[in-house]
Amino acid sequence: MSRTFGITRRRAVAAALAVAVLAPLTAACDSGDDASGGEGRTTLKVLAAASLTDVFAKAADAYHKEHPDVTVKFSFAGSQQLAAQVNQDFPADALVTADTRTMDGLHGKTGAPQIIAKNRLVIATAEGNPQHITGLKDLASTNKLKVVLAAPAVPVGRYSKKVLDRQDITVQPVSQEQDVRGVLSKVELGEADAGIVYATDAMTAPDKVDAVQVPDEQNAIAEYPAATLKVSQHQKEADAFVKWLGGAQAQKLLRDAGFQKP
Repeated sequence: MSRTFGITRRRAVAAALAVAVLAPLTAACDSGDDASGGEGRTTLKVLAAASLTDVFAKAADAYHKEHPDVTVKFSFAGSQQLAAQVNQDFPADALVTADTRTMDGLHGKTGAPQIIAKNRLVIATAEGNPQHITGLKDLASTNKLKVVLAAPAVPVGRYSKKVLDRQDITVQPVSQEQDVRGVLSKVELGEADAGIVYATDAMTAPDKVDAVQVPDEQNAIAEYPAATLKVSQHQKEADAFVKWLGGAQAQKLLRDAGFQKP
């Protein structure tokens, strides 16, 4: 093989490798994943409470079908974590929290909030309820059950403390989680005998957990406000999405997932 042929061949290989590296980058640029979503398209970034994870996945698909030029992408976490992001002017377009207290604390950062759904608490146990838990009183620390709760800063943790204090029940949790899905996971994995979660979260794992109902007179109702964010670069589209969450299609999805009417 001549030296000239060897150099030519190496250059050809290098060119082919360059094309292989650049191709996925070009595809990513054309995929609509940036803020504008490409010409004539918009990607909305929505911060949402962890308890909305499953139903909002369906909502994103439904909204995109109805508004093909808009893609909705969610970031799920505990409402207190979402609020911290908003206070740091995280680039997002809308926010949905699991309580009005968190949303009210962001005055000046959001548009006018609207309540899109309500929720209630249940006691999640292992499938079959092997510890025969019948109500809140069974979670008392004197009963030596392994109970997991959300941290007090988390809306569901605050609701849990409220209902337990009202019944004069003291619980010593084996852990305090940063969102409701963390509580549910501990019960699913057998790391706790019980945990207080939203009714809708227990419904997402029917083959892994049972839900012990908490009577209305002992329960707390969670309200979910949605609002646009002042930092949004897509105010018109964000306003339309928040309004859609209060409309018939989104409300049906929320009802089917076990959420209550606003």
